[in-house]
Amino acid sequence: MKEISLLKLFTTFFKINSITFGGGYTIVPVIKDIFVEDLKLIDNDKMMDIVALSQGSPGAMAISCSILTGYKLRGPQGALVCLLASVLPCLIILSLISKFYIEFQNNFYIRSALEGISGVISAVLFITVIKMGIASYKKYPGFTLILIALIFVAAYFFRINTGILILFSAVIGISTFSTLKRRYEV
Repeated sequence: MKEISLLKLFTTFFKINSITFGGGYTIVPVIKDIFVEDLKLIDNDKMMDIVALSQGSPGAMAISCSILTGYKLRGPQGALVCLLASVLPCLIILSLISKFYIEFQNNFYIRSALEGISGVISAVLFITVIKMGIASYKKYPGFTLILIALIFVAAYFFRINTGILILFSAVIGISTFSTLKRRYEV
């Protein structure tokens, strides 16, 4: 497997977290494109494992995904470097925004740019969910369709809280994963 330097890891994650708005689900496709498609340092299945672990770990998903990717590539040092590279852009940007908040609040162009970014974020989230669903469907077609249908019915018709549905999905996924894995990979 190819190795990446800690400096390259830092600069890559610093750039990703500096220009990507919207949190974990918008950063994950960028991380995947760079480390799976471009640099070919992680295979797609390992990246999906990293994303799944990031979703289940406490804190911001973007930070968790960065840390786990760094850990996968360079161990504990890589995790620490990716943590710093992921947190620094947020701290810098928030510090600047807080300093100039009043000017930003009344600026038509900045307000319009942020509204435009929110539309792009929605599209990126939609595409990410579709790609993750397709990947899951390819591995476990029947299970995926049943789970999607159950979650949709519970959310739409019974108005069950999204947090509860995510927790339910995690419990179902964890409890049935080993059985499905054996069934479909044999």
